[in-house]
Amino acid sequence: MKIIVGIFFIIMTISLYALMKKVYVHFKYPILVPIFTASFIAVCFLLVLKIPYTSYMYGGKWIDGLLGPAVVALAIPLYDHRKLIKSNVVSIFISVFIGSFIGVISGVILSLIVGVNKELLYSIAPKSVTTPIAMEISELLGGTPAMAAVYVMVAGISGAMIGPYVLKTLKIKNSISRGIGFGTASHGIGTARALEIGSVEGAVSSIALTISAIFTSILCPVILSFIN
Repeated sequence: MKIIVGIFFIIMTISLYALMKKVYVHFKYPILVPIFTASFIAVCFLLVLKIPYTSYMYGGKWIDGLLGPAVVALAIPLYDHRKLIKSNVVSIFISVFIGSFIGVISGVILSLIVGVNKELLYSIAPKSVTTPIAMEISELLGGTPAMAAVYVMVAGISGAMIGPYVLKTLKIKNSISRGIGFGTASHGIGTARALEIGSVEGAVSSIALTISAIFTSILCPVILSFIN
């Protein structure tokens, strides 16, 4: 029975994403990015039919297992644009560091203004890096890994949705700058959006999300130590 349920949810998830991607390509509204719309519909489906998350993961775990190969596949655009990246390596590192610092400090300041407790604050601080790393950082700081994962998704989806408008408003047309912005602020989801814009953006974004994870893991404890 578990196999049948798993197959059903695999087909449902892939079909839903493919359908939402077609809708997004047709209308081109940022709010219709497939990672958001497909997730929203899937969650509503589970809630309405009162299907437990564990049942969904009978199939979801197989899709989740493809995350590793998907990340490895990012090496392809990196290799294709290795000369361009090498010639701009210093500016990339400096920009990602500044972006990582702003990402952490902005979350901390807003949390303090709102008045959230420290456990929630420690979950919000690493919001701009990939889920596994954010969860690990949050746990080490004393936060809640599950909540950290939620904030990571919010940061990723909002960045993919709003990012293009921000870049257009600020008239940022440089491919490297665009890639740094998506990768540093919106990690993997932002990188997927960057790849839709261009291969250079995608390559730089994949580097940015990796470097920002390192910087954030260092910056979070340092910045939060001043609060404690």
